Amino acid sequence: MSWTGAVLRKAAGAPDLPLAAAAVLCFAGVIEVSAPAGRLPADLFTALVLVVGSTAPLAFLRGQLLLSAAAVSASVLLAVPAVGRPTGAGILTLLVMLGAVGLRCSTRTAVAFAVPFVGYALWAGGRGLALGLCCAAVAALGAGNWRRAGREARRRTAADWAYADTVLEHAARGERARIARELHDIVAHHISTLSVQAETARLTTRGLPPEGAERFLAIGETARLALTEMRRLLGVLREDAQPVGDAVVERAPQPGLHQLVALVDEARATAGGAVRLTVRGRVVVLDPGVELTAYRIVQEALTNARRHAPGVGVDVELVYGEGELRVVVRDGGPGAGDGSDGHGLVGMRERAAMAGGTLRTGAGPAGGFVVEAVLPAREAVR
Repeated sequence: MSWTGAVLRKAAGAPDLPLAAAAVLCFAGVIEVSAPAGRLPADLFTALVLVVGSTAPLAFLRGQLLLSAAAVSASVLLAVPAVGRPTGAGILTLLVMLGAVGLRCSTRTAVAFAVPFVGYALWAGGRGLALGLCCAAVAALGAGNWRRAGREARRRTAADWAYADTVLEHAARGERARIARELHDIVAHHISTLSVQAETARLTTRGLPPEGAERFLAIGETARLALTEMRRLLGVLREDAQPVGDAVVERAPQPGLHQLVALVDEARATAGGAVRLTVRGRVVVLDPGVELTAYRIVQEALTNARRHAPGVGVDVELVYGEGELRVVVRDGGPGAGDGSDGHGLVGMRERAAMAGGTLRTGAGPAGGFVVEAVLPAREAVR
């Protein structure tokens, strides 16, 4: 039973199914005209040639529905004078062809194809048959338009999803580039410090053996080489980097959690609502990358709150835990809503992921919108 179901499902979607049905009906027409009430028609040979010949286009025009349907329909119409009457199989064949053309061709083409059907019906079967064929034509055209509208709607939906994915991916790549530029500044600062300290130790340490001096020199040279290579690889991401000879002018130091109070004060002055900062746990100086990530997440969350819920209160909470830093920003507004472009959320997720943490966003238990990030935190080495 399962294999027959699979065959039927495959056949239902095959483009040649209407033509195969027409072939079966043409064969039925041969049987119908061959033995009406136990006797043969006057010109049986002509009838057989016309009815059987109507299946020939199915073999030569396979895959060309309109030409095949026109040839089959013409053969059925030409068989009527030879048989002397419209056959049931012939009428069904025309209906199958009309339905296939109505479903798969344009409305103008289907109307032009249906006109001979009405003429055939008026000539051979009277007004009743003509009315029936007109109703069938309208149904076929309606079904065809419905199918085309559904296909176009699916195409537009797929295009909209593809465009949305492209926009979000572009936003994510832009945020990754911005993060890379900021991390470049942090790492460059540490490597530069390492190089300076190695050179200072080599020159100021008294009684340093030659082997030790060579090692300090090697450390300094390795640090400078690493800094040069890193600038070469990541400098292209810095739109505002200004080359000076072979070096690059450093920008201002990246912000950290020690500047969070100033950020909250600025948000309080510009948002028009209360912005509260709460810090829990033992405050320690964390790795610059983690502090930068936390700062940017709070900054973006405050920007989103100002955009989507202007004038409402916002609570910013930092919780220093064992090996982690929890950052929570909640507002009392209606939430981001369906109109949010989502780019800020994409940026926050990218930052949390690159820091090895997680980010959760959504409606809060008491309403409003909540941004909660959990970042791995290690105390900075001094």
